[in-house]
Amino acid sequence: MPVETLPAYYGLPQEVTYCKRCVISNQRPASTPEFKNTVDRKIRTMAIDEEGVCDSCRFGDIKDQIDWNEREEQLLALLDQYRSKDGSYDCLVPGSGGKDSCMQAHVLKYKYGMHPLTVTWPPILYTDIGWKNFKAWLDVGGFDNISFNQNGKVMKLLTRLSIENLLHPFQTFILGQKNLGPKLALKFGIPLVFYGENEAEYGNPIADNNKSLRDKAYHSMKNFDEIRLAGLPIKQIMSEYNVDLADLKAYLPAEASDYDKCPVDVHYLGYYLKWTPQEAYYYAVEHTDFEANPFRSEGTYSKYSSLDDKIDGFHYYTTWIKFGIGRATYDSAQEVRNKHLTREDAVALVKRFDGEFPAKFFHEVMDYIGMKPDHFMQLCDKFRSPHLWMQEGGEWKLRHPVWEHEFQADRAAA
Repeated sequence: MPVETLPAYYGLPQEVTYCKRCVISNQRPASTPEFKNTVDRKIRTMAIDEEGVCDSCRFGDIKDQIDWNEREEQLLALLDQYRSKDGSYDCLVPGSGGKDSCMQAHVLKYKYGMHPLTVTWPPILYTDIGWKNFKAWLDVGGFDNISFNQNGKVMKLLTRLSIENLLHPFQTFILGQKNLGPKLALKFGIPLVFYGENEAEYGNPIADNNKSLRDKAYHSMKNFDEIRLAGLPIKQIMSEYNVDLADLKAYLPAEASDYDKCPVDVHYLGYYLKWTPQEAYYYAVEHTDFEANPFRSEGTYSKYSSLDDKIDGFHYYTTWIKFGIGRATYDSAQEVRNKHLTREDAVALVKRFDGEFPAKFFHEVMDYIGMKPDHFMQLCDKFRSPHLWMQEGGEWKLRHPVWEHEFQADRAAA
């Protein structure tokens, strides 16, 4: 009899395959699905080639072959085109005071003599360590900053709707963060915006990192009717929840025509400088008094990434629910590529920490967005793809965890 094919939500591949080098699987979205709206909308996922190696590991190979001195010369040539002579802002750096934004702003100002304006889309709920690092970034690092204080009522609404419709607690933050920088650059006439590492570091197609310049399609739009927020059409949110378009524009890209009036180029600094998360952490500690958490983050073993928002843990927990990929998988896969962990160590860390529930701020976050805790748990069950999950003894378990793939591979080899 043929084996029953279980439904795979989000257009995910039916067969779960893991990279032979790291611990990432082909279920990992390879482009951020910020405007996807239902479990039926297909997303692009991580490519794993015929040799069993994922795109991110292949990109790691490419990084090892790059002439970084030549790339730095290209950066210097770019900066020389824009560097101001009168001390006015000549570049803009979006960031939160995390390790990466600390490093990129500091390098641009103190090594290359630029005059950056830093801009911040604040977290939904600051953690104590996140607020402390944000202040240190500005006070110790020495940067001017514009922090955009969102309409709290709309932020709560969109965050709740993003969870209900997409199980994506971070969508509002990601949209605000990605769109704020280019829009403020337009407003202030600053022609150059720098982000840190390219998403190709984490799973977007390798071709995305063949150049430093970010495609304007990422931060511009031609028709807002085509865009969804929180899984809903803009006009539906406006009519059903009595929200004005002006209240939603903070989350939307600038009009494409605006860039014709004031050209703004968005670059990845990681194209020119070899980007390693651990090195960014050490740099931020030395130059901006960045501090790691005194305890590990829920869902992983690390203490220095994604610290500033109390909802961070929910983002990684829900990626585990939807794609079978949690925070420890993301962290350990990156460290394997940077040769700081073996794959065997990474598998053990994933088995121990992936899927740990973010209990520390759970009730505070639920109260803030106006969602009942039981409702959140019911949504988690609703968004589990049957091809990834099964119930055993009254508990949800992954059908194809990476450690069982390891066991099967070892047994087959024997």
